[in-house]
Amino acid sequence: MRNTGIIHLVGAGPGDPDLLTLRAARLIAAADVIVHDGLVSDDILDFAHRDATLISVAKRRSHHSMAQDEINALLVREARAGRMVVRLKGGDPLVFGRGGEEAEAARAAGVAVEIVPGISAANGAAAAAQIALTHRDASSAVSFVAGQCKGLAEQDWAGLAGKGRTLVIYMGVKTAPQIAEKLMADGLAPDMPIAVIENATRSAMRVLRGPLAALPDLVERERVVSPALIVIGEVTAREDATLAQLAQETAR
Repeated sequence: MRNTGIIHLVGAGPGDPDLLTLRAARLIAAADVIVHDGLVSDDILDFAHRDATLISVAKRRSHHSMAQDEINALLVREARAGRMVVRLKGGDPLVFGRGGEEAEAARAAGVAVEIVPGISAANGAAAAAQIALTHRDASSAVSFVAGQCKGLAEQDWAGLAGKGRTLVIYMGVKTAPQIAEKLMADGLAPDMPIAVIENATRSAMRVLRGPLAALPDLVERERVVSPALIVIGEVTAREDATLAQLAQETAR
């Protein structure tokens, strides 16, 4: 058994196995133990060799199969036992993935840790939906926030969305009504364009568009489920505007 003494925190990207980095794919294939999130697709887990131990630590709203402290202890324990450990996380480990906490726990325990970045959910979803998070004519700034957190109403999002800005909201499906109310209360126009991207980069991907005020109804009517991102800003309407312009030019 290899005495590596190292934990690899690996980003699995937004879902499509073709979007794994080469290093991520190699580490998954070589790992003795893979501790993975619930959002990691089966197609990606298929990269593991047949003798690898797969441990799910899926986290759902109001229910975690394993507390974060337990996950940290599990990673350290397996690495100290001489196993090659891959902690596989959807998206990028350091973007709402708690990878920073796991790296700190490893270092505190005297275990070496490597972080292998992945394509973030925001970048992967936007690219798959052909939404440019920045655009010379529409946005020069992007912000990422978590829509599912303690004290959501007290979070200060002032200035994160509006003219020339794009706001990407992770984990916002269940709190869509509060998000829309919060942003409009902060002065964002009710007709600000938004897009909801569900199952980004996967075969079941959907891109739903509408105005900010209609976000709660859109999520409920279309029965949107996680994984899904909410993108707010004028960039979400660029594709529609381009198609409309092309249609007008064709009709001339």
